[in-house]
Amino acid sequence: MVTTAQIVSGLMGVCVGDALGVPVEFTSRADRVLSPVTSMTSGGTWEQPAGTWSDDSSLTFCLAESLCTGFSLNAIAYSFYRWYQEGYWAAHGEVFDIGNTTLEAIMNWHNGASPEIAGGSKEYHNGNGSLMRILPMAYFHRVWNFQELIEKVHQVSCITHAHLRSQIACGIYISIVTELLAGNQPKQAYLQGIEKINQLYSDDVYKSEKRYFQRVFSGQIEQTPIDEINSSGYVVDTLEASLWCFLNSSSYAQAVLQAVNLGGDTDTTGAVTGGLAGIYYGVENIPSQWLEQIARQQEIIDLAHRLSLAISH
Repeated sequence: MVTTAQIVSGLMGVCVGDALGVPVEFTSRADRVLSPVTSMTSGGTWEQPAGTWSDDSSLTFCLAESLCTGFSLNAIAYSFYRWYQEGYWAAHGEVFDIGNTTLEAIMNWHNGASPEIAGGSKEYHNGNGSLMRILPMAYFHRVWNFQELIEKVHQVSCITHAHLRSQIACGIYISIVTELLAGNQPKQAYLQGIEKINQLYSDDVYKSEKRYFQRVFSGQIEQTPIDEINSSGYVVDTLEASLWCFLNSSSYAQAVLQAVNLGGDTDTTGAVTGGLAGIYYGVENIPSQWLEQIARQQEIIDLAHRLSLAISH
């Protein structure tokens, strides 16, 4: 059974990685080499207080909150709409960052599109906006069988990102996360995660898209030279960068700082890496000085408890 500690660790893992990246979002790798992020800072790109998380964590928390009362795509979509309109689950009650594809999808849903087709499905809709928030789905890996879990993961991706490539990226990530939740070491979780999902993606429908994930499916992503690891907002780049950072580190702090210091889409690379590292190392191994600065810290912990109760029932 998934423990409350694992839920706290994953949610805080995402949030801390996100908050570390917020002040330097869109800065270059060269900037980060000259002035690497080493701690939680304020100001920067969005002029926010230290410990402020972005849309990555907000939508992760919206998804987690929705799952506390069952699985409903409309409820999840509505929570995303509330975030955009009301600042629901925003760090300080207001939205300061939203991706174009996510905004377009939220408005499509609001204007009557069913959640399964609200998200964009064109090639250019493959930003990392569904991958960055998908982690809470992994906590249901003992509630639903694997195929059912991944089908639901795909559906949740489609609310904002309906292209098959975005769905596959979410599926791979969740498969690896479930292996970490089962107690596996990072490399073992990665290898078993890709093997398990690869079997599910053996149908012809996935063939044309799987080629975009060759480096991930090679089982050797961590051996890729850093110069070939991109940290843009493209979903495949984010998945590769996050796995690379997680597998080439030996602590939570090292993993997320490595992610943020790649530059580019720093908050999302930090958040997606932070989800993996948070679950593996545990919240007790996230630096306490970072946790103390996180906005709405107690509310996030309370959310984790509610989700744990929902899963156990």
